[in-house]
Amino acid sequence: MTAGLVDLAGWQEDFYRDLHRHPELGHQEVATAASVAAALRDFGYDVHDRIGSTGVLGIFTNGDGPVVLMRADMDALPVAEDTGLPYASTVRVPDADGDEVPVMHACGHDVHVACLLGAARLLAESPSAWRGTYIALFQPAEELADGARSMLDGGLADLIPRPHVALAQHVLPLPAGRVGTRSGAFLSSGDSVRVTVWGRGSHGSMPQLAVDPVVLAANIVVRLQGVVAREVAPGEFAVLTVGRIAAGTKSNIIADHAVLELNIRTFSESVRTTIVNAVRRIVEGECAASGSPRPPTFEFYDHYPVTVNDPAATATVAQAFADYFGDLAFTIDRQSASEDFSEIPEAFGAPYCYWGLGGADPEAYAKADAAGTLASEIPANHSPRFAPVIEGTLRNGTAAAVVAALAWLGTNP
Repeated sequence: MTAGLVDLAGWQEDFYRDLHRHPELGHQEVATAASVAAALRDFGYDVHDRIGSTGVLGIFTNGDGPVVLMRADMDALPVAEDTGLPYASTVRVPDADGDEVPVMHACGHDVHVACLLGAARLLAESPSAWRGTYIALFQPAEELADGARSMLDGGLADLIPRPHVALAQHVLPLPAGRVGTRSGAFLSSGDSVRVTVWGRGSHGSMPQLAVDPVVLAANIVVRLQGVVAREVAPGEFAVLTVGRIAAGTKSNIIADHAVLELNIRTFSESVRTTIVNAVRRIVEGECAASGSPRPPTFEFYDHYPVTVNDPAATATVAQAFADYFGDLAFTIDRQSASEDFSEIPEAFGAPYCYWGLGGADPEAYAKADAAGTLASEIPANHSPRFAPVIEGTLRNGTAAAVVAALAWLGTNP
């Protein structure tokens, strides 16, 4: 069946370039969802759309057999693209707060959509090669951590049978064409925390009359850098990042408050608790030391669960990849990124496998690896320079989706 990848390439690459050029933020994927739904209908799928805002579902029933679900996320990020590609995004739109922001597919969700559509088309065009039901699920708002939940709340369970297995993949800054599986914990949990600390405003020339929240926030940032280094046991995994600080409106005005936005990644609930407790302790302690007139506030949001691949399902996918891809298939390391995909199979009590897909130019990757410059030369997800190469990425991402599905639905591709 994967022999059809050659015939698929022209249409798929055009679809991908157009999608990359026209990205949409989470829960705003109206045009993307419409294009996906139209393609699925052309392929002969039973289509449901507007599930949990902009979610799309394509169902192809091909006789009795297992039910396989594969998911792709559709949303982009508020990032200004700096790839120099001829199909680069120049889109700017209002975000959920009404502020105009640039938009870019900086995490590769356009790759995921194009690959799943390609797989859906190949399966529909080769019904004699498989039996069962294939569900192509296109999810909104993964970057907001509520897209999977919104589809479930929107009645997903009433529209599809319980999957025997759920599948998903993510393009990563690895050589294009490589596919990596990992049994057990694969992606970390993720939590964002918005911390507001309070000072006392004053004229910039009269700091003695103020409690400066900028200095307070700066001290908090410095203290937080010791949490992972000194409070998490060596060998445990944790990331604590301060991604945003906001305070004040003018250089000669001392503000009355500052806002810090933190991100926490862990694989262990006990480590997560350690970090959350440390954040609270440090923030409250620095506020007390600075004479803050009000206690700080903590707002937890954008929670992602740990992605834990089912061992049996992952072994099946890994074997199928080894048989098809040979040396390009490998066991991938745990990743510090986070995902909400697992909420969908867990709602059905279904096992799942989520794997990594390489998207970087193999020659550029090998050269950077040899020079020890991977971090600076190979842009990672969420970078304004993130640009998966088309040919090897789309071809093998589509093949991976088909090969994994046929491990349950059919014979060898």
